[in-house]
Amino acid sequence: MTDVLFYHLTESKLEDALPPLIDKSVERGWQVAVQMREPARRDLLDTHLWTYREDSFLPHGTDEGEMAERQPVLLTVSPDNINGATVRFFIDGAEATDVGAYQRVVLMFDGYDQEQLESARAQWKRLKSEGHSLTYWQQTQDGRWEKKA
Repeated sequence: MTDVLFYHLTESKLEDALPPLIDKSVERGWQVAVQMREPARRDLLDTHLWTYREDSFLPHGTDEGEMAERQPVLLTVSPDNINGATVRFFIDGAEATDVGAYQRVVLMFDGYDQEQLESARAQWKRLKSEGHSLTYWQQTQDGRWEKKA
């Protein structure tokens, strides 16, 4: 059964919260896909992941790059599982589809963005009605994740 986790950003930006979660997934040996709606956002995140920490880098590529199917972390606007990911992150209101094809699905949304908040609520209702087991995580004031449901 697929673990479906909702991560509610309240204290930090996606650019700060997402890379450590991707890092942990890669450390576990999982192939990762990060799906968003806009190519421009994909390209900004691509640049950010190369430079977000001085002491390391996160190996990744985009669905527009060479050898996309071989990337340990793939940034994509496509719903296709190009790199055979076992974990898929949906960000910026991207619609979570084909959830059962993954070991873990993570929906991250900005609690101060009304459109993302409404999208997350609608996806929660839809995935719950489809019988998926869902968990909801919210940031604490110090930026840690606390399970709320």
